[in-house]
Amino acid sequence: MRRRTPPPPSPLPQREGVDPVRVRLPAGNAWATVRDHLVARLAAGAGVIDSMLDEGRIVDAAGRPVPGDMAYVPGMYLWFHRELPHEERVPFPVDVVYRDEHMVVADKPHFLATTPRGSHVAETALARLRRQLGIPTLGAAHRLDRLTAGLVLFTVRPEERGAYQSLFGDRQVAKEYEALAPFDPALSLPRTVRSRIVKERGVMAAREVEGEPNAVSRVELLEHRDGRARYRLTPRTGQTHQLRVHMSALGVPILGDPLYPVVTDPVAAGDFRRPLQLLARVLEFTDPITGCEHRFVSPRVLRAWSSYDEWAAGQP
Repeated sequence: MRRRTPPPPSPLPQREGVDPVRVRLPAGNAWATVRDHLVARLAAGAGVIDSMLDEGRIVDAAGRPVPGDMAYVPGMYLWFHRELPHEERVPFPVDVVYRDEHMVVADKPHFLATTPRGSHVAETALARLRRQLGIPTLGAAHRLDRLTAGLVLFTVRPEERGAYQSLFGDRQVAKEYEALAPFDPALSLPRTVRSRIVKERGVMAAREVEGEPNAVSRVELLEHRDGRARYRLTPRTGQTHQLRVHMSALGVPILGDPLYPVVTDPVAAGDFRRPLQLLARVLEFTDPITGCEHRFVSPRVLRAWSSYDEWAAGQP
């Protein structure tokens, strides 16, 4: 099998901890010029593309500005910085739990996306940590939902990222979550929940369907008081929104969940009063590079348990 040649390094530095966009011109000669292809491929529109070309903001592998009339060259790489969207700053820090020459384990707050995606770009855990720690090569080995708080593993060296990512893909990481939800004395726990979960593109909430289970979660009751309970959740698989779907299906949806059991109106930008009461508490694994055994525990306390009155006051 012919090995694919890796792309050349970016000639542009990061901006606000965010990588430049890389575009490779596909095979074929459907376009006369590079400009024609970019206008057809990118949603920015012809006017924006022309301005970027005129201002020298689109460059080749050597960092040279690409002229607007440059002939189309299949396989050519281009780089440019996209305009960063306006983002509401999440007013909570990303705390570093552990750092060595290979990895960084951070405790992500609620409301902060893990990696740049959609309208969340510079205001993400990855971009913040790159700026905060001065490590432009930092990359995420896995992701947490934006609304979920807790431990996230980042890698320092790009050539080692695959080894750490494989830990999660091969289910070699023991993960424990903590959640706050209603207490149901009729619910028999502990139990293992198995179901088939699907998440359709463009649909906010995932759903359970008939078929072979692809999602497995262990649910345990830790303690309860005043009609609320603290649960330990241990996912055996990693489907989108798996723990949130399973808790809702048990009749005890996680406090602060805007999607389960019912999709509610979107939370206004800048409204941080009602965080989802779900926390990635524990990460445990054998380091694929050093062979060391690691167990990391988040010191974070879910707000609705320590100060329920304050949390409830923030609900609409």
